[in-house]
Amino acid sequence: MTDRTLGPDALARLAGVSTDTLRYYERRGLLPAPPRTAAGYRRYPASSVERVQLIRRALGVGFTVKELSRVLAERDKGGAPCRQVHALLAAKLADLDRDLIALARLKDDLQVMLAEWDARLASTPPGRQARLLDTLPPRPAAIGKRRGRVR
Repeated sequence: MTDRTLGPDALARLAGVSTDTLRYYERRGLLPAPPRTAAGYRRYPASSVERVQLIRRALGVGFTVKELSRVLAERDKGGAPCRQVHALLAAKLADLDRDLIALARLKDDLQVMLAEWDARLASTPPGRQARLLDTLPPRPAAIGKRRGRVR
């Protein structure tokens, strides 16, 4: 891009985000605070479009805002956080593999439960409660504790 600057609306439109997202990225250290005009308006360097797009891609593959903030801060200071980025992605892949195994187990458990419920419903007279929810195990092992996600 050229040396021109962009206002928040233009940057948001070009990067495919909202101006609220830009402010959030600034507060979290993902996007450097832009210079301001004499009237106090933010003016972003044109290179901010690529930065926001990079942030979106990194968040999209699972990097957290905190991780990305640390990595980008190091990179912006001239550091080379490449090995750290590699290690973070490797850990995310390992987590995903564990999650897939847990989800496969959960799927198997739910299929068994559904078959049991089918039998229970078949033997329950119409208009009577089958009390299906009462048969749920106390704490399904495959339900995750991490960030409220299914594991």
